[in-house]
Amino acid sequence: MSNDESPNVPAQRDRRHAVREKAQQVQAQQSRARVIRTTSLVVAIAAVIAIAAVVVTWTVTTGSSRPLMKPANVTDDGFVVTSVPPTAATAQGSGSVDDTTAAQSLEAAPTAEPTAEPTQTAQPVVDIRIYVDYLSTGSRDFQLANSQQLSKWVSQDAATLTYYPVAMLTAKSNGTKYSLRAASAAACVATHSPDAFFKFNNDLLAQQPTVDSDGYNDSELAAMAIAAGSDSPKTVRSCIEKEDFASWAKTATERALQGLPDTDELALMSTPTVLVNGVPYVGALNDPKEFAQFVLTSASDAYYETPTPAPTATTSPSATETATPTPTP
Repeated sequence: MSNDESPNVPAQRDRRHAVREKAQQVQAQQSRARVIRTTSLVVAIAAVIAIAAVVVTWTVTTGSSRPLMKPANVTDDGFVVTSVPPTAATAQGSGSVDDTTAAQSLEAAPTAEPTAEPTQTAQPVVDIRIYVDYLSTGSRDFQLANSQQLSKWVSQDAATLTYYPVAMLTAKSNGTKYSLRAASAAACVATHSPDAFFKFNNDLLAQQPTVDSDGYNDSELAAMAIAAGSDSPKTVRSCIEKEDFASWAKTATERALQGLPDTDELALMSTPTVLVNGVPYVGALNDPKEFAQFVLTSASDAYYETPTPAPTATTSPSATETATPTPTP
């Protein structure tokens, strides 16, 4: 009786083969899982990119399809002050020149001498133009110091006063673009409530937020405009909150940086830029007496540069008659 003690080689080979197949199956499953994860990630990224592209396209299309709205009552991107509140021309405030000085500054300008005719040459009206950024501390200082005498000159028809809202400090408000939004709000008031523009402009500067702060939001700007005496509160609020003139304010600023109208190749470099009869004021921003003297000098120069009509000779009717010859006998 024989005993077969040889190892079960086929059985061992089968077990190794089974283990190998199992490992291959696990590896295949892991490979498929990696492929699925990679594919899913690629699909998700593609979907995000597609959604972003749609949003950008919609935004650009919407922005380009909306026409650039231009404010009314604007000349060369500026708003002429047509009226001032009675209190603005008479009230006293810190840092402002007194009424007597303000009045004398232009009243002291030379008056035209009578010509041979019974008419007089009108004294030239001083043209004052101010480029303001509502986040500029210099613009605030100039307005606080000179607002009363400016309003007095306007009320006396001694000067024309034009404000040009610009947005040079748009990046200095934590991303809220306050400078641009405030300029747009000023254009809204000038368009829909021009009589309230001077006070709103003054309030924006007098109550100016600090640089690198968020500034006022659109609802707060609208509330300030209505408090300034807007006679169309709903229209003004809608205009400000929709930022109707933000694009205009941006392009107006770009135009000013390229050159200022009616000047000898001047361009906007900083705010405020104050022009009196086209000549920039370079004196102290917070000294109303110095500015008043500059205006007085400009008014005098304008007077002497204005040609005076030559007197017209007037002859009596008898001087034009010719003697009738007397016949000789």
